[in-house]
Amino acid sequence: MLAEASGLTAWGLSGGTYVAMGLMVMTGACLQGVSGLGFAMFCAPIAALLFPELVPGPLLALGCPLALMTGVREFRAIEWATAGQAIAGRLAGTGLAAWCMAWLSVQTLSLLFAGLILLGVGLSLKGWQLAHSGRNTALAGVASGLMGTITSAGAPPFAIAMQHLPAHRLRGTLGAVFFVGAAVSLVALAGVGRMGAQEFWLSLLLAPWMVAGFAGSSHLKARMHKAALRPVLLGLATFGALGVLAQTAHQAGLW
Repeated sequence: MLAEASGLTAWGLSGGTYVAMGLMVMTGACLQGVSGLGFAMFCAPIAALLFPELVPGPLLALGCPLALMTGVREFRAIEWATAGQAIAGRLAGTGLAAWCMAWLSVQTLSLLFAGLILLGVGLSLKGWQLAHSGRNTALAGVASGLMGTITSAGAPPFAIAMQHLPAHRLRGTLGAVFFVGAAVSLVALAGVGRMGAQEFWLSLLLAPWMVAGFAGSSHLKARMHKAALRPVLLGLATFGALGVLAQTAHQAGLW
């Protein structure tokens, strides 16, 4: 009945599959609402393995308004200079990704990025601190553009570079960054025919789950102190890197 009522039969999806997708989206939205990132890092690896019809268009279509809501909620805390540097770096990284893919395989690059993120997490846990500066923010943006274009999970570099920011500034700033990034990506996908009516319809069907997850984060973020946020960011970065490794192994036919 659920599948018939929602029009999901056109996608060949059962009601159970729709609910599973919704729970994934709701969890990712809640994580992003609490920490400022996490939607793509959590959802993209799972969707690539279990729900490939969501990648990349529908997830981007959900992530764009989610980022906007996060930025609006923390509007006064946005560091506009930091956001501008991150966006400029991300755009440069997106353009650089095409050149990298011409010289190295996607699998090689995915393994390289995942390894670097795991190394960064390990060094952070050992006490290494990356200074919050314009240069480091721009470099994180470049890495995010590269990794996001190649693996669909571009947030881990920001988790490493911005882990010491106060929670409200992190959420607001990344909300602005991810909104612009997702909007640009959606326009590009539409231009090459990978974001059409069907992808938009599927994202619309899952939008209530995204809104519910974001609404739930409002109650949790007030309890998220700076000391608790850093482990969440590093945990999400680790999950994203491991997800990229799993996705790469799956695409290579290793399992």
